[in-house]
Amino acid sequence: MRDAENIREVEALGIDLMGFIFWPKSSRYVSTLPSYLPEKAKRIGVFVDEEIEVVKKIAQEYALHYIQLHGNETPDYCALLKGHKLIKAFNIATADDLVKTKPYETLVDYFLFDTKGKSVGGNGTKFDWSVLADYHGTTPFILSGGIGPDDAADIRHFRHPQLAGIDLNSRFEIDPGLKNVDTLKLFLSELNR
Repeated sequence: MRDAENIREVEALGIDLMGFIFWPKSSRYVSTLPSYLPEKAKRIGVFVDEEIEVVKKIAQEYALHYIQLHGNETPDYCALLKGHKLIKAFNIATADDLVKTKPYETLVDYFLFDTKGKSVGGNGTKFDWSVLADYHGTTPFILSGGIGPDDAADIRHFRHPQLAGIDLNSRFEIDPGLKNVDTLKLFLSELNR
């Protein structure tokens, strides 16, 4: 999210969390502070293998509620961000990929399970959610990866004791970083039926 009016409109839909991508290689990169930041929705800053001091500086500047780590950040790296609420992303293709979460169990607040693809995120494709039956960790997770406007019924029927939320990104965009508010509104209506 980068556009102040779009941020305002999306927040008005009652969403809980809103992401701001601080990875310079992303087409959704936030290079300047928008004139409006969400006041009700929690702000998440997304980083990929960034220097700790840069993460801390941006977290303070944007008054971030969560820091999402979407790269190869180690458990030691996460420990250096103690005092911040953390989301650690993992790219998932098979149940074997879930093993990588274990060292992070006590260090982060949420996991984000995204689709393993060419990019570190934003690939716009889903993974086979049935592999999450093999996730027996205690850290709640956010389901991500190619969730689109036609997936409301599938999400309503998906069950897992640690499911904490869903990530709606590229398939709800008009352009990178600009959400289609009408499509989001319709999807949320279908989801909450």
